[in-house]
Amino acid sequence: MKIKNFYKFAFIILVVAGISFVAVASSGVSKDAVVTIQDDNKVITVDKTVHDFGTITEKDGPQSATFVLTNNTGAPVLITSARASCGCTAPDWTKSPIEPGKTGTVTAKFDPKNQLGTFEKTITIYTNSTPDRLTVRIKGVVQ
Repeated sequence: MKIKNFYKFAFIILVVAGISFVAVASSGVSKDAVVTIQDDNKVITVDKTVHDFGTITEKDGPQSATFVLTNNTGAPVLITSARASCGCTAPDWTKSPIEPGKTGTVTAKFDPKNQLGTFEKTITIYTNSTPDRLTVRIKGVVQ
């Protein structure tokens, strides 16, 4: 009977210790992290949600569209990443924190090679702000 109680006691101690560890680990903020304080009216915004290339040809080569993000918050905002819905589109973005009132960019470079016809691609922009992700689109026709 004593061994059974010992295992119960040990199990309870391990569970409590695990919960405590998770709580402490998740509450810590790296001193290098950019902290953003938001209120309901202050967010990061983008100048447009769609860029239409119109009609382009394969021989025109890669085309670029730039989306401008404005930091309307009271703290620096970081674009943590940007991901395209297709390998034919390569995003690049401002890597340094965007100060309050300033702008940063995400540029989507689209390669029309082997993309004949109508296209529409999305780029998802991830930030440490509100909203934490923005989706923009590029579209057009490759002839």
